[in-house]
Amino acid sequence: MFNKILIANRGEIAVRIIRACREMGIQTVAVYSEADKDCLHTLLADEAICIGPAVSGQSYLNMERILAATVAMKADAIHPGFGFLSENAKFAKLCAECNITFIGPSAEIISKMGNKSEARKTMMEAGVPVVPGSKEPVHTAQDGLEMAKTIGFPVMIKASSGGGGKGMRISRSAEDFTELFNAAQMESVKGFSDDTMYIEKYIEKPRHVEFQIMADKHGSVVHLGERDCSIQRRHQKVLEEAPCDVISPELRRRMGDTAVRAAKAVGYENAGTIEFLLDKDRNFYFMEMNTRIQVEHPVTEMVTGMDLIKEQIRVAAGELLSVSQKDVTITKIGHKDGETVTEERWEVQQAWDKQGNFLQAQARAQKTLEGLIKQYDELLHKNWELASEEQKARIAQLRAQTDKLTGNNQEMEDMEEIEEDIYGSSK
Repeated sequence: MFNKILIANRGEIAVRIIRACREMGIQTVAVYSEADKDCLHTLLADEAICIGPAVSGQSYLNMERILAATVAMKADAIHPGFGFLSENAKFAKLCAECNITFIGPSAEIISKMGNKSEARKTMMEAGVPVVPGSKEPVHTAQDGLEMAKTIGFPVMIKASSGGGGKGMRISRSAEDFTELFNAAQMESVKGFSDDTMYIEKYIEKPRHVEFQIMADKHGSVVHLGERDCSIQRRHQKVLEEAPCDVISPELRRRMGDTAVRAAKAVGYENAGTIEFLLDKDRNFYFMEMNTRIQVEHPVTEMVTGMDLIKEQIRVAAGELLSVSQKDVTITKIGHKDGETVTEERWEVQQAWDKQGNFLQAQARAQKTLEGLIKQYDELLHKNWELASEEQKARIAQLRAQTDKLTGNNQEMEDMEEIEEDIYGSSK
């Protein structure tokens, strides 16, 4: 087991990893930018070291400084959290070359599954169902249009290296295709320095359902059930539910088995998420794989009783998975069956203090808070809880209103007007 872990991240996920390490008896090192010197993760860690100015490229995305900090602080592993360098194949490779354990999959797997075109091709070869679409990368609008005509409109234009809704457009006819393709491609070049695109059939009114998987270094893989993340705003997840209310035990078994098969096809290790689209006829299609722990992992922890961060650390240290598939049950520890776990993301700052107690952090100076939002992420808080019957009804109503706004439950452009439907005006 590791003696000391450096956490190459900030904010909520850094605090979450520190808590897991403390309970496992592992020392922690926090890294921070000059803007974050008084943030909670720097206070909770056993040690902390500054890695540069506020700009991410000179601090949290600066591989050389993070590796130098790891060596200087004598840490033997790095946990990347989510975002920043968590899915950076180059960083994972540099860790291996420096004999530092990267708590996540190998650089080769990150590279293969991080490119959506390559991932799609790999899944097809493994017999995993994928949305009908281009088998090879597309680089020009003309080639893309020919492919779209073959597939049949409407189609989804996607950036191969995309994420977070960037480089995505829905084309419903040949007339609007070229303009939308060029816009998506330009966005991909600006955001990911990659003009590679692919085209796939657009599934009308799907459910976006992701399966959490965990794999060790000995070839064992398990799935930990699903999260329904269909309610989104600008292709970014706003609310997640587990279990999904339209998935039967038999469908869950088939989708879970497929997720495990997908992970085994690439020799996957550590935590990951297989994302599917589920159509109205309950057909499901592989969409992409996230090669990291996700923001919404606590939802799965609540319905399985597992600590995913601790499991990540154990398997990265070479230990066997602590559970087999038959041991995994979707239950609510300490709560009656039939309740639904939900996660939502609101701009409220909450945290754990040094004793592990949950408390609401007092707002700091507004100027400081606004500065952190500009430099990093608008997500200041995420909340997860067991939903009451009334809350579940409001969630269903929210889905219906989303459909009216957009014609599908993948997008929500006017979330502000209807977000009160989740918890009413008292949220």
